[in-house]
Amino acid sequence: MKLSTKGRYGLKAMFDLAIHYGDGPISLKSVAERQLISDHYLEQLIASLRKSGLVKSVRGAQGGYMLADSPSKITVGDIIRVLEGPLGPSDCVLEDEPSACDRADCCVTRIVWEKIRLSISEVIDSITLQDMLDDYERIGNKDNYMYYI
Repeated sequence: MKLSTKGRYGLKAMFDLAIHYGDGPISLKSVAERQLISDHYLEQLIASLRKSGLVKSVRGAQGGYMLADSPSKITVGDIIRVLEGPLGPSDCVLEDEPSACDRADCCVTRIVWEKIRLSISEVIDSITLQDMLDDYERIGNKDNYMYYI
């Protein structure tokens, strides 16, 4: 299973906001510059994240975006699902709307796909932005975070 740029860049942007959590609103332009993401593409990603309630916006001269909750309460899974949609290596085991299959009751590969989906979900739902911040601090990239995400 491979994530699209939506999921990868969206996670980078959310991590950037997590680094600045508590500093007030952060401009998208500054996030885009640090993360090497086009302004236009980042605007699209942030719009989805804002609509889902993971990010909030502040208007005005000192406006920008910030996490809607603390980094310890936002998981990688929350972000990936907003940007990528329901998880599943095959349509027959998608989280929200698995497609119907005449052979679902006797399909051995479906069992494999379901185990893969469950494993991926378990991992991404267990990692918070705070966990990422802790790892980031541990590996010592505090001064160069734009290059290590």
